[in-house]
Amino acid sequence: MPNESGTTYSSLASPVRIGATELPNRVALAPMTRVSATAEGHATDRMASYYEKFARGGFGLIITEGMYIDTQHSQGYLYQPGIATESQAEAWKQVVDASHRSGARIFAQLMHAGAQSQGNTFVDTTIGPSAIAPKGEQLSFYRGSGPYRVPSEISKAQISEVRGSFVRAALRAQAAGFDGIEIHGANGYLIDQFLTGYLNVRSDHYGGSSENRVRLASEICRDIVEAVGPGMTVGIRISQAKVSDTAHRWPGGAEDARTIFRTLGETGIDYIHTTEYRAEAPAFEDTPESLAALAKQYSGVAIIANGSLDHPEAAAAMIRNGSADVIALGKAALVNRDWLHRVRGDIPLDTEMHPGLLAPIADIKDWELHRETPHDAADGGL
Repeated sequence: MPNESGTTYSSLASPVRIGATELPNRVALAPMTRVSATAEGHATDRMASYYEKFARGGFGLIITEGMYIDTQHSQGYLYQPGIATESQAEAWKQVVDASHRSGARIFAQLMHAGAQSQGNTFVDTTIGPSAIAPKGEQLSFYRGSGPYRVPSEISKAQISEVRGSFVRAALRAQAAGFDGIEIHGANGYLIDQFLTGYLNVRSDHYGGSSENRVRLASEICRDIVEAVGPGMTVGIRISQAKVSDTAHRWPGGAEDARTIFRTLGETGIDYIHTTEYRAEAPAFEDTPESLAALAKQYSGVAIIANGSLDHPEAAAAMIRNGSADVIALGKAALVNRDWLHRVRGDIPLDTEMHPGLLAPIADIKDWELHRETPHDAADGGL
């Protein structure tokens, strides 16, 4: 495997500080929904084992799948884990402890599904910035079917309630021992719906211009930063594409990026996590910069970049050229839970995902937990 400047990709293995959190290296596990909690939304020992595999495999940072934040409209999927109650937060402690025990730091991703919800045990309706359904159809591997429902337009009172739910969830995560909070502002969920012109046709100060459409995201960022204090790292995940609209791009191009990232950078958060189909590709047709590079340029905060960075050279290049401080791996991590150990040890990476990994349901499989890797064997087994 080719090396980086004569080393085995030393930039990926170098430590970095993001906010209050010291990371042992630059490789993170990207958040991926695995719908493996109990029906009541409690994290399980199976989930603790799942996340610990990546920590033992060398991932310096674990970012959890999205957790729903209240017992109202935030849940997106059946068997999705929550952090809406004290008992749900308590259940996450085993996951946090397992990750810490194996040398990783772990951030809790807080999520409100909004109109993109396809399974909620608390309510039968959905809410969104406007009464417009997301494009596309629900995902079968997350137990959904058919088109998304038309949501009710969220009221200003409900917006205030959502902001409060994010804060309370962040405080529960802090009490559970998480090292940081990631606000899910990407992939078509509620915060991203506010950023999306065709889903947000509001005439108040949350709609219209990009300055208005980013308002909810910036308010939630400020709320959480103030609530958890300087001892906990806070960031937000941002994308253009969505679960239900993979081709979406911000209509204002680089000017929208400037507004969105500058506004978020002024909230006091520590990082922005960009996710694109290809992290290093130009974000827009008229600019050579990637979304991560634009986020770095305009926000002034640390950047985590995600998107088809399976090959270590592509990942290391983003660190070397300064467009990202950390790279996050999704499917590549599922295929190689010891990705960094393999890269550092010049062990070939597996490239083919097992067809049953995310099918027929994207839950955690027994064989997945018991699968041995070269690192496991060298370490005497897990």
